[in-house]
Amino acid sequence: MEEFSYTNIFETKGIEYLTIIAFFAILVPFWFLINRKPKKAVLISNVNRFITASALRIPQGIFFSKYHTWAHMEKSGLAKVGLDDLLVHITGDVKLTQFKKPGEQIEKGELLARIKYNGNSLKILSPVSGKIEETNSVLEKNPELIKEDPYQLGWIYSIGPTNWKADTNSYFLAEDATRWAVQELERFKNFLAVSASRFMPEPVGLVLQDGGEIVENPLTNFPQEVWDDFQNNFLS
Repeated sequence: MEEFSYTNIFETKGIEYLTIIAFFAILVPFWFLINRKPKKAVLISNVNRFITASALRIPQGIFFSKYHTWAHMEKSGLAKVGLDDLLVHITGDVKLTQFKKPGEQIEKGELLARIKYNGNSLKILSPVSGKIEETNSVLEKNPELIKEDPYQLGWIYSIGPTNWKADTNSYFLAEDATRWAVQELERFKNFLAVSASRFMPEPVGLVLQDGGEIVENPLTNFPQEVWDDFQNNFLS
């Protein structure tokens, strides 16, 4: 049997190795501690997944129609039009189709475009009458702009209005628009409770138990029948 040999680490480089190991033993937990996400940030992230009145973007200087489209008169005399933020939150990552072409005439309440998602679709109606001057061609390659910024980058058409005053007379502006949007959100909650239960007896995850907040993009969870109900109740 070979004799057991003892090595004094203090006489070798062993003490240096122990120092390095101890350093990392302290450093690793400290690194995880300083990089841990605060609970507040997690809560904010969770809140952002729901449609709340405070989260709705309602610019105070544009007209909102009951079709959930908006119109804004530019200094040039042309009117930009698009989808309002509540409709964007409800429908989610949709694709616009059936674009009008520059030069075409359109009347208030006529088909402006369609939005589609997985075979489901909605008709978007024009808030004003006039001549299509320009289509926002950027949306064809970047449809997500509607969701990111529905009023600045996500406009759909520029229209030369022919009956602006009469068309916008009953629309919502400024504080009235904010109140109307909040009312529409509450009405949509009631709509889901009725329409969703008709076609999906257990619409899991659509409404929270402890507050009634609706998750983002709720229509994407439903069949065309619910989309049709939404069309008739909110967009026509």
